[in-house]
This record gives sequence, C-alpha cells and structure tokens, in this order.
Amino acid sequence: MASPTPAVTGAAIRKLRLAKGWTLVQLAEACGVPLSSLSRVELGQSRLNYDKLVRLCRALDVDLHGLVTREAQAGPPALGRRALTPAGQGEAVAIGPHAGRLPAAELLGKAFTPVFLEVSAASLEEHGPLRELPGEAFLLVLEGRLNVHSALYAATEVAAGDSLYFDGRGGYALLNAGSGPARALLVIDDRGG
Repeated sequence: MASPTPAVTGAAIRKLRLAKGWTLVQLAEACGVPLSSLSRVELGQSRLNYDKLVRLCRALDVDLHGLVTREAQAGPPALGRRALTPAGQGEAVAIGPHAGRLPAAELLGKAFTPVFLEVSAASLEEHGPLRELPGEAFLLVLEGRLNVHSALYAATEVAAGDSLYFDGRGGYALLNAGSGPARALLVIDDRGG
C-alpha cells in the first residue's frame, strides 16, 4: 500500500483535532510535539517520525490504524465550499520564525493554503534554515518591504503592493527588509506541483 501524502495525513490530523475542539496549541501541549511541527504537518509541509506520531495518536485517542482509516476517508474536497474569516482572525500558526494567521482553517483538503504572516526575522541567521514548501507559492506584500531568499533564485526585494510567484520546493526565507512592520499574504500550493 502506498504511503499517504503529507497533505492527506495533515488533513486527517486536523479533522481529528477539530473533532476534539482543540487548537493547535492545545494539541501540542497534549502530545508534547512542538507547535511549529504540528502546524507544518497539518499544512502538509512535513511528516512526523514514528515516536511523535505515536504521541500524537495517544493525545487524539486514536490508534495508528484509526489515523490511517481517517486518512483514507479524507478524500477529495467538497464542491461549493466557502469560509469567511473576519479581519485579524484566523487560526494562529507559526511558519518558521514568523507568526501567522490561517484563514479558512476549518476547510479540509484545500488545494492551496493562504497564510497572513507578520514577517519578523531580519537576517538569515535570525530566520534559520530555508523553509521548503510542497509546491509553488504566491506572495503578496501587504505592508513594509521583504527580502525573499531562495535556493533557486537570487535574493529579491519586494515592497507593499508587490507580488512574487515562486517555486517553494527548493527552500526560501522571508526577511523584513525595513525598519517597521512587514506583513504579507503567502498562498501555498498544497498539491505539490
């Protein structure tokens, strides 16, 4: 049997978490897996090792077989869906060193994931390693200026109103290039292509 994709596993974990009425923070506390790791797993950007997966299943009161069953039920998304997220709302997530808000968090099996980011890191040292995405991405700068570093392209500066479409599979870093706040909308292609 083929191994499920990270997006399918993430959707199953999210479905189980929401069924318990938990936030990502509550799940992280219950299973001892870092919040940033859980966020990446639910977004389909990462996988958990066996030990963390077992701890996660215990916290969600499901065995590994139950998780696999839930993955199989994840299926394609329903048609005609929509979700309203009021300004400043959305599920809190961390994308690398940056705080973010995930609009439409209640929708599972999305083809793409939008994330509003507060870009705080100002240097590659502060940012840490380049982040990899499952596919392509679209970035729209809402406030301030950003330097976008990538393993595939030369560093690019973008300012408020500018957008950048890029392949996130090779790794990237978003850095605050100004002295004030920097906010952006990052739209991630969860299909991996």
